[in-house]
Amino acid sequence: MLKYWLWLTSMPGVSNQTRLALLRHFENPENIFYAEEADLKMVEGLKQGEIATVLEHNLNPADHILEDCQRLGQRVLTIRDAEYPVRLRSIYDPPCVLYVRGRLPAFDEEAAIAVVGTRDASPYGIACAERLSYDLASCGAVVVTGLARGGDTAAARGALRAGGVVAGVTGNGLDFIYPPENRDVYEDVAAAGALISEYPPGTESDRRHFPTRNRIMSGLSVAVLVVEAPVRSGTLITARLALEQGRDVFAVPGPINAPNSMGCIQLLEEGAGVGARAWNILREYEGKFPDKLHPSDRPRKPLPPLSPRPKPGVKSQAKAAASKEEPEAAPKALPMRTAEGLTDDQITLLRHLSDKEPAQVDDLIEACGFPARRVLSALTVMEIDSLVRQHSGKRYTRTVELVDR
Repeated sequence: MLKYWLWLTSMPGVSNQTRLALLRHFENPENIFYAEEADLKMVEGLKQGEIATVLEHNLNPADHILEDCQRLGQRVLTIRDAEYPVRLRSIYDPPCVLYVRGRLPAFDEEAAIAVVGTRDASPYGIACAERLSYDLASCGAVVVTGLARGGDTAAARGALRAGGVVAGVTGNGLDFIYPPENRDVYEDVAAAGALISEYPPGTESDRRHFPTRNRIMSGLSVAVLVVEAPVRSGTLITARLALEQGRDVFAVPGPINAPNSMGCIQLLEEGAGVGARAWNILREYEGKFPDKLHPSDRPRKPLPPLSPRPKPGVKSQAKAAASKEEPEAAPKALPMRTAEGLTDDQITLLRHLSDKEPAQVDDLIEACGFPARRVLSALTVMEIDSLVRQHSGKRYTRTVELVDR
């Protein structure tokens, strides 16, 4: 059956609306494939050229796509599959299939926020996109991004630094990296969440693809946060689509004389929410996702130093009184663990982890200098092997003492 889905969605010159109309009439792609010309003519809006394309019955492209997906480790999700998000299925023009790499979040159970911004982002826009995405992820939101240059990339990096779940929606096949310098970002997103596209492997980036990609970003989300956008900007297309889909729109205030802020100012004047604080956005959805969202007091910078220790020979009154009654219990020694059988990444992480003060994922990424995907992968394996313990807010401590022998 999957082959017929790929046949339906890879036919040249057939629009997505036509595919949806065919599905409504014939129920499934296999019925469409074997339909007679007279039956096809009964589909409202179907043009003669599209009928001719359907009647060619060319399955070769579908076979090639299946082979490519198997080779590249991509899954195909059809609009009839249970895992396909109801939130996306409910928009006017949902994609018939999605190509997925990574672990698709359960979007219908998540407060997903699409963070979008212009490709020609200013330093202010980059900083806002990264900071707000970090905070959104820290508060429990899934961050959706288009992975383009500028604000999109900054949003992905911010959410990844917080150890959050990121969904990257591309306007090209998932094996085609655009922009080319984002290869590491693609890999990190696939490790921490999912890469998503309606375009099959081998599809290169095309400007015409971005408006259609934007409807997926907003369709997967409960709200869209516009970080920076000129008045004539593709970013505003996403905001418009979000409003048409019944989604909320927030905008980041910016300097009133900055061209990149004019689109945001326009949205705010038209009634968009102020997107200056992550929790001010997410509190709107706290009642709907009570087990997912929470205010975050996590610092964006490395953890502050511990409180100063008392000077030698000086004890607090409470501690002095307690010491008269019973001696302090000695801290329990951690089990010893040699480096044998551990990867270099695991060894480095264990040396940077404390057994007392939990460290945040972004602090470990900065301290070790590794890409986020490697840090997350190593921590997951070590947690399974009981070498580290995860605490609330994606913080970790080690549970063993690493010894060199």
